[in-house]
Amino acid sequence: MTATIDTNIFVVAAHASSPRQQRARALLDWVAQGPGVVHLLWPTLIGFLRIVTHPTVFDQPLSADDAASAVERLVSRPHIRVGGELEEFWRSYRRVADDVKPRGNLVPDAHLVALMHQHGISTIWSNDRDLRKFSGITVKDPFDDRYSTGFE
Repeated sequence: MTATIDTNIFVVAAHASSPRQQRARALLDWVAQGPGVVHLLWPTLIGFLRIVTHPTVFDQPLSADDAASAVERLVSRPHIRVGGELEEFWRSYRRVADDVKPRGNLVPDAHLVALMHQHGISTIWSNDRDLRKFSGITVKDPFDDRYSTGFE
């Protein structure tokens, strides 16, 4: 299985008052331990930086340095691959968009799914139900009770 992680999981893991923080952190710890290859996509990582440093989202947002350090700790691991748009990205995006006709908040989801297709990623860990509208990927919600004994 090739997998990636959505921004919302990273944000919940950084949100100290979230009742789901422990589960999100457990997933990130599991990923960080390896050895399985996990792909992280730049829009996800940049989205994390944008949200967790924003003073209107969190009462105590992370500093830019702390947020960047969190990303660095993960992307520096040898089994983590980081990717963005490859050549022919627009063609990949259009294939994804032709099925769903994304508008508004579905546009960045379509962007992410197109990147998944380009990088051969089949699974995304996310609790964003909108991602289930896209074909060719599997969405796993780490807050689902099926994963109460660990991640797979």
